[in-house]
Amino acid sequence: MAKVTFYEKPGCGGNARQKALLMSSGHDVEVRNLLTQPWDAASLRPFFGDKPVADWFNASSPRVKSGEVKPAELSAEAALSLMLEDPLLIRRPLIQVGERREAGFDQAAVDAWIGLRPTDVVVTDRCLKEGDAAHAAACRAAAEP
Repeated sequence: MAKVTFYEKPGCGGNARQKALLMSSGHDVEVRNLLTQPWDAASLRPFFGDKPVADWFNASSPRVKSGEVKPAELSAEAALSLMLEDPLLIRRPLIQVGERREAGFDQAAVDAWIGLRPTDVVVTDRCLKEGDAAHAAACRAAAEP
């Protein structure tokens, strides 16, 4: 099985489900805090590969949902700058196995990449509490230093 470095937002229910699936599939999961990781553009950029800039963003981020940040209108450089200032904008989890890095959790893609145990449960990278204003406020507060 794979040694997986898993960058999460602590307390995120979706990240908890993703980690549980990886671990129950036999993978060695090393968990790191996405919000406190000392990122720079060079270390963050490889997780997005050749995906469009809009796909780099956490669609559940309060700043994206409110329209304050419009991912489709940003250059790669501007997107990275915003993400370094506000890690809640980063699509999560960030996953690394060996030299390969990915952003987000597409269950079928992860299964094809490193293998997952068969399950009837669909695990995604969408916020499980999307639309909950109290949860959104707690997310913002969790990202503050």
